[in-house]
Parts: sequence; structure tokens; C-alpha cells
Amino acid sequence: MTFNPADHGQIDPPARLLMGPGPINADPRVTRAMSAALVGQYDPWMTDTMNETMELYRQVFVTENWATMVVDGTSRSAIEAALVSLVAPGEKVLVPVMGRFGLLLKEIAERVGADVVTIEREWGTVFTDAEIEAAIIEHRPKVLATVQGDTSTTMNQPLAGIGAICRKHGVISYVDATASLGGNTLHMDEWQLDVVTAGLQKCLAGPSGSAPISISEQAREVIMGRRHVEAGIADGTTGQGVRIASNYFDLGMIMDYWGPQRLNHHTEATSMLYAARECARLLAVEGIDDAVARHALHGGAMAQGLEGLGLELFGDQSARMNNVIAVKIPEGVPGDELRSSLLGNYGIEIGTSFGRLAGVVWRVGVMGYNARRDTVLTTLAALEQELRHFGAPIQAGGGVEAALAFYGTAQA
Repeated sequence: MTFNPADHGQIDPPARLLMGPGPINADPRVTRAMSAALVGQYDPWMTDTMNETMELYRQVFVTENWATMVVDGTSRSAIEAALVSLVAPGEKVLVPVMGRFGLLLKEIAERVGADVVTIEREWGTVFTDAEIEAAIIEHRPKVLATVQGDTSTTMNQPLAGIGAICRKHGVISYVDATASLGGNTLHMDEWQLDVVTAGLQKCLAGPSGSAPISISEQAREVIMGRRHVEAGIADGTTGQGVRIASNYFDLGMIMDYWGPQRLNHHTEATSMLYAARECARLLAVEGIDDAVARHALHGGAMAQGLEGLGLELFGDQSARMNNVIAVKIPEGVPGDELRSSLLGNYGIEIGTSFGRLAGVVWRVGVMGYNARRDTVLTTLAALEQELRHFGAPIQAGGGVEAALAFYGTAQA
């Protein structure tokens, strides 16, 4: 069958309320920013905008690191860029695994050619500082690669002491904060973290496609020690270490592109740069601590509301992320069928999980632009009706009532 473009109109997606683990509905101010006119990549206005974006993300990461910028691509692009640039083949990486995304770090490090060692925790729990330090002492890695907020389990790994432990033992710390940055406390400099990466599509209230990253001076020295500029634009300087295996994800060349020399590497994804800048601007205007408090408030209300419906939350709630809640699917309720019905009847999306938790829990997100009272109450009311339809024994009105009670107490 021949595809006839005349039979198809412009893109017109259905209205959706995205209350899963991400992506979420982008803030309209972000999507408006994306529609701004394009300019050349070396236009003075463009380079000024890049510099502004760097400064704004320093506020988001709570850092003074010069090398704070964005990688063009989804959040995974920054993860790959960090690991391929920090780790040469054969070097050792330690990965604490507490969910699906720890396993992802393990796989990416293996693909880089690293000698990967893991320690594992039961899904729904987090590591202690002592457990991580003991593994560092035993295995002597070059890099510790860990996830802060693992949305597969909704756990938030404590990091306040991890950077100091790594510095004590001469280890570079890398943190994947894709799902946590902006909605959970992360103080990069105070916690002495070396490299942290994130994405826009979670607490930063934007679309997927740009990945913020911040790099300490210590990590920057390691990366620039492997710096090899591509032949067509070589400037006569080069690092002495093993060449970084990826051209596109070579953070040495990406830093040169964002730096004052503006050494050509790629053509910046201009519309995504606008989006990334606006995401950071909105967080900076709100205040990063206030944004974290907002996520804690509405995430707490959602958790109370889910319990008010008679549902059981998954995992150690003292270690849960502010912005994602995992709830056990009631016995006898077809989890995926209910999710499809919720989407079809109300236009609301919630998530399932992966691997050993697939079909065991739903994941409900309260983040970014959707971390609001109205989205929490709407989702709870709709979920109640779907649970009743599928025969779950629930407390009528219990979800909204519990959430409202939480709001009343928290805001008193």
C-alpha cells in the first residue's frame, strides 16, 4: 500500500495526563520556548544562550563546576558519555545495583570494556555508606557508578557521604540522577560528587532529548587526559591516555565545544537547548529547595491517597523518592488491563515496572509540571473508579480524602 501524505494531517496527539514514572507532560513554557526561531550555532546570541544554560544548570546541580552543560540526546546519552569518557577498557567500575537502572549502568560499563564488579541489594531497599565503602576497599575500582533515584523500585539512594568516601579512596564518583534531579535533594559540591547526569523528562518538566551533566575539576582532568581531537579540526594538542572510544560521546571534545574555544564537534540541537535552558530557568526561579519541597508535598499526598484506597506501597518508604510511588497491584486485578482502561476512559497514564517487579507493582509519578494538587486528586479519583470496576475491595472516596487530609496537615 502506498503511503499518501495527503491522507494524513498534522501531528495531533490525544490529551493525556502522564502520571507514570516518566516522561511527564512538559511545562507549556518549555514547549513554547522550543518554538523560538533558530539561529546559527556560532551566532553570538547562540553562544550567549549556551553560557546562560551552563550557569542555570550550576544552580540546578548546586555546583560551581565550570563543565556544566548538556549532552544532545536522551538522558541515556549523558550516561554513556560519562562512562565512555571516564573509563578506558580494562579499568574497574563498581556498580551498586538496587534496581533495573543499576543493571543498566553495569551493561553500559561492560560495553565500554570496563572490568565491572557489582554489589546487590534487595529491590525496594538502598545501600548504606558502610556497605559501599567496604566494596570500594575490597575491589579498588577507578569509578563508582550509582543511581540516585531508581524508578524501577522508586528508591532514592542516599549520597551525602558517598563522594567523601570516594575521595578518601581515590575513586571517581559517577551518579545517574535522571529521575531524581530537581525533585530530590542533590548538592553536588557539598557531597563531593565528580560527575552527575540527568534528563529533562522527569522532575525538570521538559521533553526527553537533552541531558544535563556536571563534571568536577578532578573528573575533568581525567577526561582531558584522554583528549584526542578529530583530525579534521585538530588544534595540535592531545591527551596521553587511551582515546575515548566514542566520537559523539567524547566529553573532552564536547567540553571544547562548550568552552571559549568553541572547537567544532556537533551542531547543537537548538530547539532542545531552548528547552533545557527553560527547564533550568523555571527551577532557578522557583528555587531548587522549593522545587524539592513541592515534589515531597505532592508525592506524599499521592502516597497517602494510594494507602487511603487500601493499596499497599512497595519498598522501604523511608528511602522512597519524592516523585515516584510504587504500589502493589491488588490480588485478582489485571494490572495491565486496568492501566489500559484508565488511559482509555480518563486519559491518565500510570506505569508498570520491569523484570522481577513486572506485573507486581504499578508506578505512579508526581513530578515536574505534574507535581500539583489537581493532578494528584484527579488521578486518585479516576484510579478509584477503575479499581471498583475491576472488583478490588477499596474504601469509597478514601484516596482523595486521605490526600486532602495530608495536604491539610502538611500545609497547616
